[in-house]
Amino acid sequence: MKNLTGESMNLTEENLKAMQQLFPEAFEEGKIDFDVLRQLLGDFVDDEQERYSFKWNGKGKALRLSQTPSMGTLRPCKEESKDWDNTENLYIEGDNLEVLKLLQKSYYGKVKMIYIDPPYNTGGDFVYKDNFHDNIQNYKEVTGQVDGEGHRIDTNTEANGRFHTDWLNMMYPRLRLARNLLSDDGVIFISIDDNEQENLKRLCDEVFSESNFIAQITWERAYAPVNLKKHFSESHDFILCYAKEIDNLVCNGLPRSDAQNSDYKNLDNDPRGVWKAGNPSVGPAVEKNIYEIVSPSGRRMLPPNGRSWLYSKEKFKEMLNDNRIYWGKDGNSIWAPKMFLSEVKNSVTPMTIWKYKDVGHSQDATKQLKKIFNDKSFFDYPKPVSLIKQCLELYTDEKSIVLDFFSGSATTAHAVMQLNAEDGGNRKFVLVQLPEPTDKNSEAYKAGYKNICEIGKERIRRAGDKIKAEAEDKAADLDIGFKVFKLDSSNLQKWNPQPDDLVMTLQQATDNFLPDRTEQDVLYEIMLKMGLELTCQIEEEQAAGETVYIIGGGALMICLGRNITTAVAEAVVKLHKEYESELWQVVFRDTGFASDMDKTNVKETLKTAGLDEDSFVCV
Repeated sequence: MKNLTGESMNLTEENLKAMQQLFPEAFEEGKIDFDVLRQLLGDFVDDEQERYSFKWNGKGKALRLSQTPSMGTLRPCKEESKDWDNTENLYIEGDNLEVLKLLQKSYYGKVKMIYIDPPYNTGGDFVYKDNFHDNIQNYKEVTGQVDGEGHRIDTNTEANGRFHTDWLNMMYPRLRLARNLLSDDGVIFISIDDNEQENLKRLCDEVFSESNFIAQITWERAYAPVNLKKHFSESHDFILCYAKEIDNLVCNGLPRSDAQNSDYKNLDNDPRGVWKAGNPSVGPAVEKNIYEIVSPSGRRMLPPNGRSWLYSKEKFKEMLNDNRIYWGKDGNSIWAPKMFLSEVKNSVTPMTIWKYKDVGHSQDATKQLKKIFNDKSFFDYPKPVSLIKQCLELYTDEKSIVLDFFSGSATTAHAVMQLNAEDGGNRKFVLVQLPEPTDKNSEAYKAGYKNICEIGKERIRRAGDKIKAEAEDKAADLDIGFKVFKLDSSNLQKWNPQPDDLVMTLQQATDNFLPDRTEQDVLYEIMLKMGLELTCQIEEEQAAGETVYIIGGGALMICLGRNITTAVAEAVVKLHKEYESELWQVVFRDTGFASDMDKTNVKETLKTAGLDEDSFVCV
């Protein structure tokens, strides 16, 4: 039997376990002998004092922050959700650092694609103020959920001597945690501008490895110059793209356009279909592929200087015999290989410059968002749906999980739903956003949206309804719902004796759940801490007068009743036999047993039925 703590996955412990599996000789009494480890690694250590590195003030603290377990939880909020019982999408309100920690166990290695549009650190955007000691309390203070002493959401201006440092300390732990969530064939896209592009590139080289760098995309975000600019009018942003493991990453390519296919004709009525003429020569020259070719009309030809023919002499003869060489209408032109449309791949390799005519621009994105909100403007620089949709097309499949932990106006959710409607996919989105209060003088606040999350959720509701209506029968099963969860402190009580009120202290000790929390709150915290996805289907059964929650087809059974007896245990055993699940874990409320004897009897009943001791958990 074991007790469930309120902590998220301890990444330091997990890393140590992985190290011990790889290098058992380097461990003694559970601790690393670094001298032995150096020898096992070949002692490839650079002893020079000065060497290439990327350092800044606070980097070590930021690293420790990413490894410190969260004491928080995610509380379900059905009333703000859409289609709670059926949807597999998530919208999470909270500080993304804490949320990423809480998602580690349930979503470790499951996310196919991450897209984020973090603060660009231009002096007017917000950089998160992380609290090394109690980030949950800090989160509540900066978002106005509790009174704080001088805590507020602030901007990071260049007058601050730690301007770039603060931004790096904010991004570093979040990217480290995000990498854990990516699948081995996963990919991350990060939007940025010139201000922090260099730092972000170096940061990503460290977190994801230089070897996993895919591309730095230049997105043409503006279509007209700003003439008030003194030197240059910036018309682009960057999107950095990294793989989790580049050898596992497969690019789907982009769909071929009608314009690209229109180049293919069938000038000689070839039964293999339409084709287009290829280039017969290549450079630099390959000596053995330089030879004379004679056309049907008798014209003799050699490749241009510095180049050679595309094929060897033997291969050319094969192509000629297979009617794959075109000599022009009169048979006297330079020969060309026939490239059949039926034999080329049905996708196009993307280039690193994305033009606004293909993926939209920021002004167009603003217009699209205003149209959804009845001509009201709530965001200054939203990203176009088509931009993120192109990222999705390149690297996701029809069942991928897509994460955006700086979700802002929820464009990522919109893009996921749009692409699903177009190709019949069932991609799932997980969005995370700090409920940053809107300015009281803003159009959003006047429209009734008190924080950014309220705008994002409403955007998903409206966009989803519009997409489904326009797709009609093609989107009958389209998931346009989402479950809302909100970051909060753990539902489990801490032992916090109050010397001035011992009676209250003893009363609180009779129940280890906070008094203002529901069974649903506790249920989802258990799922989260035990590594189950928050969208798992939950069934309810009765067992000797107590409710038992069945999750994962019987893999997990949770009973949070206050009268847990042997009869309840026997009913749970019966349910286990009905569900016939190979996996089996049982969780009980620790204060639900009338006595220690009842707890022992319940444990023995379940053990006799085949439940492993470690699978019997009390909270």
